[in-house]
Amino acid sequence: MNFNVTKDFNQKFSKYVSIFFQDSVDICESVADNNKEFMKQIIAQDNFTGKNGEVLSLNLFQNNELINMVLIGAGPKDTFSSNEYRLTLYKALKSIKGDIFISSKEEILADPYLLSEVVSHINYRFDKYSEKKEDSLLKVTLFTDKNIDLTEITHLNNATLLTKDLINEQAEVMTPKKLAEITIAKGKEFGFEVEILEEEQIKELGMEAYLAVARASVNRPHLIVMRYFGDPNSDYIHGLVGKGLTYDSGGLSLKPTDSMVDMKDDMGGGAIVIGSMCAIAANKLKKNVIAVVAACENSIGSKAYRPGDIIGSMSGKYIEVLNTDAEGRLTLADAMTYISKVEKASEIIDVATLTGAVMIALGNAATGVFTNQEEMFKKIMKASSQWEENYWLLPIYPEYRKLIKSDIASIKNSTGRLASASTAAAFLEVFCESLPWVHLDVAGTASIDKDGEYYKKGGTGIGVKMLYSYIKD
Repeated sequence: MNFNVTKDFNQKFSKYVSIFFQDSVDICESVADNNKEFMKQIIAQDNFTGKNGEVLSLNLFQNNELINMVLIGAGPKDTFSSNEYRLTLYKALKSIKGDIFISSKEEILADPYLLSEVVSHINYRFDKYSEKKEDSLLKVTLFTDKNIDLTEITHLNNATLLTKDLINEQAEVMTPKKLAEITIAKGKEFGFEVEILEEEQIKELGMEAYLAVARASVNRPHLIVMRYFGDPNSDYIHGLVGKGLTYDSGGLSLKPTDSMVDMKDDMGGGAIVIGSMCAIAANKLKKNVIAVVAACENSIGSKAYRPGDIIGSMSGKYIEVLNTDAEGRLTLADAMTYISKVEKASEIIDVATLTGAVMIALGNAATGVFTNQEEMFKKIMKASSQWEENYWLLPIYPEYRKLIKSDIASIKNSTGRLASASTAAAFLEVFCESLPWVHLDVAGTASIDKDGEYYKKGGTGIGVKMLYSYIKD
C-alpha cells in the first residue's frame, strides 16, 4: 500500500511535506532552532504565504543528515474547497517520487481519505504495452494523532483503479467473454455472486434488441449478472445497469476511423458498474444490489443488423432501427427490462457512454443526468459532493418523447442530432418499467483523451465512488 498513517515523528523519509492555509504558515517544532531561523528567512525571501498552489522546497542539515522540506499552500481557509484542494495536492505531489512524510496542523488539510485518493490517482498508470515502465511510485505517510481505519477508502481506491484498467485495456483483449471472466474472478474475491448468461439463454429471454447488436461479431455476447445481498431484512434492491459495448464500430452506420480509435472505452458504463459492485461487496455494505452488464461488440458483416430493420425486445416493444450506431440504448433497453422483470429491482440507475451530444453540452467536466424522479438526482448530488465529480441534470421534455415515436413500430432508436442526448434518454425511459430511474451519460467523463488537471489520459474511474456513496447512504 502506498498510503499509510502514523503517530510516529521519528521515521526517516526522503521528503517532509507541510501544508498550510494562507497567512498561517508556521515551522514544525521538531526543526532545530538554527534551522527555524534559516526557514523563516527563506519563507520571507520567497514571499511564501500559503496561497493556493504555492510550493516552496528547501534543504536543511539536521542531525548530520540533509533533509528536504516542501511547503504547500492551500489558500484562504474561509474559501476552502475540498475539490480545489484535490487539484492543488495532485499538482504539487505528482512530480515527487519515493517515501514522503506529510503533516498539517489543520485537520481538514490532513484528511487521510482525500490524500489517499490523490496518491492513488498519481500512482496509476496503464503501461502494460509500454516498453518504458516506471517502477518508482509516490509513497505517502500522513502524520495524525487519530486512529484512522483506511479499509473503506482503500477498497474504494482499488475499485476505481480496476475500473480504469477495464476501460484502458484494448478491445482485442477485453472481449465480452474476458469481461465476464474478470467479473467472475472479482465476485469470488470480494464476495458477490456472478451469473453469466450465454447466447442461447439470452435468446430464451427474448432479448432480441441486445442480440441484434451482437450478431455480426465473432466475439459472442455475455450477459453479466452480479448479485450482492448485504441486508437480509430488506426487500429493497438497488439496480445498476452498465453499457457493455467492448467495441463499437458503429455497425453498418460505420464510424469514421478517428471516431473508432477510442471505442474500446464504450464499455465504460459497464466497467463503472463492475467497479462499484467490487467496492460495495468489499466494504460489506448493508444493502441489496443487483447489477447487469449486457456485454457485446457492435461489428459489421453479413449478419449485421441494418438501418431500416424493425427488431423486437424483451419488453415486447418493437424498435425501428434508423442508425446502427445508436446501439448502446438497444442493449440497455433489454438489460433494464431484465433487471426489473427478472431480478425485481426496486430502482434502476443505468450508466452508459451513450452519446456524443452530452460531450457537446458538458465536455469532459460533467456527467449528464436524466431521471424520472428528481429525488434520486438530489441523492446523487449529495453522494457526489465528497468526490471530485460533477453531475448536471438535463431534461426529458414531452417534445423529446414525441420525437422517438415511430410510424411503423413502438419506438425508433434515433432522432437525428438535435437534442440527441435527451432523446436517447427518452428512449431508455420507455424501458424502465415505471420504476424510479436515473440515466448517467458518462460519454465525456468515463475516459479522457489527454491528461487533465486531476485525471490521466484514459479511464478516469468517475462514477464508482459516487454510486458507492449513493447506495451506502
